[in-house]
Amino acid sequence: MDQIKIGKFIASCRKEQGMTQAVLAEKLGISDRAISKWETGKSMPDSGIMLELCELLKINVNELLSGEHITMENYNAKSEELILSLKSENENYAKRLLHTEVYIVVIGVVASLVMIIAGMIIAMKNGEGDSLAIALIVGGCVIVVVAALIGLGIEVKTGYYKCSECGHIYKPSSFLKTSFAMHMNTTRYMKCPECGKWSWQKKVLSKEDAEV
Repeated sequence: MDQIKIGKFIASCRKEQGMTQAVLAEKLGISDRAISKWETGKSMPDSGIMLELCELLKINVNELLSGEHITMENYNAKSEELILSLKSENENYAKRLLHTEVYIVVIGVVASLVMIIAGMIIAMKNGEGDSLAIALIVGGCVIVVVAALIGLGIEVKTGYYKCSECGHIYKPSSFLKTSFAMHMNTTRYMKCPECGKWSWQKKVLSKEDAEV
């Protein structure tokens, strides 16, 4: 979606209805700063107030998200275009989440190694009972565990897994079982809930990707 285009459309519709940013904000129960951010393309209206916003601007949600008035002749085409745009944005968001997982784990591992090595060096100089050395070693271990858990949470909840035996595409119901399953990168050895067979199941961002 083009946020700049949508923002200009919101501003245009608001003016057509004879409302200032302050008046529209008051009707929606939000600040006029939020309206300004919409109209400059810096943010989007929350889904919880979209219907009320559309009612006030005398437009529908499709028109709002398209950033233009839609005639009946091209309504279906615009709806399909909007659906594809939303799908693409969801897939891009999922990709960014998986990249974030990698960054978190790498940074966590590096930070924990630095702390543990520093703790060991201090322990060798000052003795094993040195409080700073113990704190660094324990802190390093905690950091790597937390980073791993956050990374696992992102991976498990993002996208789907595809069974290599029957082709079933699903989201795992158990976070713990998925987390402790053997894995190579984001491919995990798990039991398919459909066919009941154990196999290496590949991570896919969407059901359409799994068909490729």
